[in-house]
Amino acid sequence: MVEINTILFPVDFSESTQKVFPYVLTVVEKYKGKLILMYVAQDLAASGMYSFIPHPSAESFTNEVVSGAKKAMDEMCESQADALKACPDYVKKIVVGDPATEIIKTIESENVDMVIMGTHGRKGLEHTIFGSVAENVVRKSPVPVMTVNPYKVS
Repeated sequence: MVEINTILFPVDFSESTQKVFPYVLTVVEKYKGKLILMYVAQDLAASGMYSFIPHPSAESFTNEVVSGAKKAMDEMCESQADALKACPDYVKKIVVGDPATEIIKTIESENVDMVIMGTHGRKGLEHTIFGSVAENVVRKSPVPVMTVNPYKVS
């Protein structure tokens, strides 16, 4: 039988996160696993996409994003406090970098057994320019990835 002890849930604090959360909690509760809630702040200075922004400004902006993410993570966990009672040893993790890369690194460093994440359904030019974090994670992940299309669930 497959053991699922640690589940990673990458979040972006959007409405999509709220729609996927019940699926995550169901799996965590079923397997009595550890839950890692993770937000990845894009590192503007390292990405090169915003090379027109002076490095200190990009770094300052990234620090503001991380600070806001900590607050948003706390608020999300407070709003889901009753549901999170099913997994009392959950961990909040906020990192800076490329989202897909950081998710893969966390899978390896935290011995994650499964990733559950939402898809955003980008299409056309937006998909070509920005790609899909979920698509990259599915392609590169050494563990199963469950994707949930938040636009198809109630």
